[in-house]
Amino acid sequence: MSEPPTVWDLFDLTGRTAVVTGGPGQLGSQLCDALAEAGANVVVTSRTYEDCEAKARELSSQYGEALPVAADVTDEDSVEELVETTVDVFGGIDILVNNAYHATGYGRSFEELTKEEWAETLEGTLTQAFVTTQAALPEIRESDAPSIVNVGSHYGVVPPDQRVYGDTGINNPPTYGAAKAGLIQFTRWLASYLHQERIRVNAISPGGFYSEAMEDVEGYTETFVPNYEERTMLGRMGDDTDLKGLIVYLASDASKWMTGQNVVLDGGWTVW
Repeated sequence: MSEPPTVWDLFDLTGRTAVVTGGPGQLGSQLCDALAEAGANVVVTSRTYEDCEAKARELSSQYGEALPVAADVTDEDSVEELVETTVDVFGGIDILVNNAYHATGYGRSFEELTKEEWAETLEGTLTQAFVTTQAALPEIRESDAPSIVNVGSHYGVVPPDQRVYGDTGINNPPTYGAAKAGLIQFTRWLASYLHQERIRVNAISPGGFYSEAMEDVEGYTETFVPNYEERTMLGRMGDDTDLKGLIVYLASDASKWMTGQNVVLDGGWTVW
């Protein structure tokens, strides 16, 4: 009788290939780091090749081989090329992380938003996951350990607390939360649809992560950040390691009995 796998065996991603959309971004970069550190070959993709190349070079220097691929995840032909390139280099796809998003309407009132902005956010946040998953699914079906992870948001579960923004004008728009809520439901639907093929589909819904890129925006550090941290049970925003454990868990055999779930990682924001 063979020995049961150890905890380290369960989390090991050696030999598996992970595609991370929005890979060079703030959260995407952390997701890529974690998957690469756990042993996966990581495909870093976004619209801008230079950003993908820089992140892939960083991963390759520290972990295993990483591949940069420029792709527009709202465009079917572009995504097909992403899948083909990944298969040509690594032989298949085991893990798909739908992390890319594009949202419009920040800092504007509900009354000012246009139908075009609403549609643009749905396209860039929800439809992109549909397009990418549909294109990658034939390869994921061939994997011995398939896993799809969609990156939602705690604002897809509860609405923003408008009070944390004060009069900064950086309020989160309704377009974003609606698209992320749709992504969470898509996760559940897809898990149900693929259950007989033993393809697991789960979602991560992060809370707010501190952004150095926002430090020059008026009201961010002096108003929004302290208000947000006070509103959160653990008294802080997310940092540059908070997503790492969860993505490896959901991508690996450690979560082989989990599917159709949305894991909220928000420091307790949605509890009160």
